[in-house]
Amino acid sequence: MSRSPYPYPYVQYAPPLLCPQCGTELSPALLSCPKCHRLVHSERLNQLAAEAKAAADAGDLTGAQVRWREALVLLPPESRQHAVIRERVEALGRAIETRGVRPGPGAQPHGKPGSAAGKAAGVGGGIALLLWKFKFAAVFLLTKGKLLLLGLTKASTLFSMLASIGAYWLAFGWKFAVGLVLTIYVHEMGHVSKLLRYGMKASAPMFIPGLGALIMLKQHPVSPREDARIGLAGPTWGLASAVVAYAVSLAIGWPSWAATAHVAGWLNFFNLTPVWQLDGSRGFRALSNAQRWIVVGGMGVMALVAQDAFLGAIAAVAASRAVVDRANASKEGDRPMLYLFLFLVAGCALMSEVPVPGHPGRGGLFQPVGQQ
Repeated sequence: MSRSPYPYPYVQYAPPLLCPQCGTELSPALLSCPKCHRLVHSERLNQLAAEAKAAADAGDLTGAQVRWREALVLLPPESRQHAVIRERVEALGRAIETRGVRPGPGAQPHGKPGSAAGKAAGVGGGIALLLWKFKFAAVFLLTKGKLLLLGLTKASTLFSMLASIGAYWLAFGWKFAVGLVLTIYVHEMGHVSKLLRYGMKASAPMFIPGLGALIMLKQHPVSPREDARIGLAGPTWGLASAVVAYAVSLAIGWPSWAATAHVAGWLNFFNLTPVWQLDGSRGFRALSNAQRWIVVGGMGVMALVAQDAFLGAIAAVAASRAVVDRANASKEGDRPMLYLFLFLVAGCALMSEVPVPGHPGRGGLFQPVGQQ
């Protein structure tokens, strides 16, 4: 048997990529020819454009967004085509939100957290808000049951969840551990639901024992408006899960699930802090300066009502962000996001004050009369 004179006989070397229009050799990382400016992926872009048009004509706006987002990655960011398609993606996102268009194959059912928040914004009084939230949370999570179960089919999510449950179990017992991890999972799936609705790709939720969970975006929002809706979807779902946990604790008398609701409210309020990569920072991006100060005022009011220094500290951080980052505030603002933000501030603050039987508490809004 003859031997190859090369040390690695089975390695195949690809020929250099040449521009079909001018013959210039192209680097694999280039998106356009440096000489004639022809788009390197023009054939694939034409195919995506045809598929996007067909999806839109069929009423599958999420499917159209999936194609246009893929096209954005194949276009130079400074090109005119990139700007045109970016505007098209934004327009499709608005159409999905305002018309409630059903996603196409592969996407999951979705609700209307923005519209629900708008209705809830006018509910007066902490108790009335909480009672309404019980009904909302039950319907909300039941309609999302298919997506929540689908997320558990991912091995990375399931095994990291079990690891987190084990870590919390050792410290706090299994009832609290299961409840807390489930509320964190629901929070992350809120982001996933909105990403699917916008046709964006992301990793499955990954839990980090003791620190929470995260998802990794494989595509990025095209506007602050879109980013805000994806960001605040997490606390929206997280608040619903906290209310359900509290309802369970009242129904079956498990103090550990009251503790779960309490901690879930606290964690979701913390996520509303407008700093770094937290959800509140993404929500702030879509707000005008005046709207940001309204949110700061709402946080301050809830801190006073709940008599909670932690909530007050977050309000102070939000005020600092409103001052320091005022040049980057949205000019037009986003009224639905303002309403949702205020609703989440109120709801999460109320849930963070849920009394835990057998625990002295902090003297907050929901403490028994004898302990106030």
